[in-house]
Amino acid sequence: MIGISEVGSDRLPEYARIPTVFEVRTAFRVEPLDLGFRLVEEPVPEPYVKDYDASDYAGGRVLGWALHFDVSNWGFLMAHDGNEAVGAATVALRTPAVHMLEDRSDLAVLWDLRVQSGRRRQGIGSALFRYAADWARARGCRQMKIETQNTNVPACRFYAARGCVLGGVNRFGYAACPAAAHEAMLLWYLDLSPGSTGRAGEACSPRA
Repeated sequence: MIGISEVGSDRLPEYARIPTVFEVRTAFRVEPLDLGFRLVEEPVPEPYVKDYDASDYAGGRVLGWALHFDVSNWGFLMAHDGNEAVGAATVALRTPAVHMLEDRSDLAVLWDLRVQSGRRRQGIGSALFRYAADWARARGCRQMKIETQNTNVPACRFYAARGCVLGGVNRFGYAACPAAAHEAMLLWYLDLSPGSTGRAGEACSPRA
């Protein structure tokens, strides 16, 4: 039985032990349209491994969050199967230093979502996503925003399947970071208003 609960920032060392490593085999090519854009999945020239937690901080980027931001308004969520931590998520809101929040008090950002590699495709990520959305909705948020990259095809499909709308594409969003300069920034939005379907429009849907 998987249980999800909100935890304090003192549990971040445990949180950080859940890895974010995945293999990139395909990526979305951003294809501009007259009114919008389309994502076309293509194989990458050579598969490679990406780790979102790669950082100079001991324990990775997770332990750096509280050093860079006031996390007092953030929600840290942990999924457990018995005594085993099998997944985690973080929701950020009302943090002026986080530009992703667009200076809005009614917008939350799904800052992080991760599942143990051996426990993926078992519904844990979906449960964490629903919990995060409910957590943000309960705090008066009308939308939840998520940043992905065109190189993370499984994440893009995951969010699209859960009603997120692709609201923005920045093909040069990582130009200042040489290691990721080839990636495109994709910004997804989930409508948290009651009764919303949150379905993406045709021009914004990922396509193979």
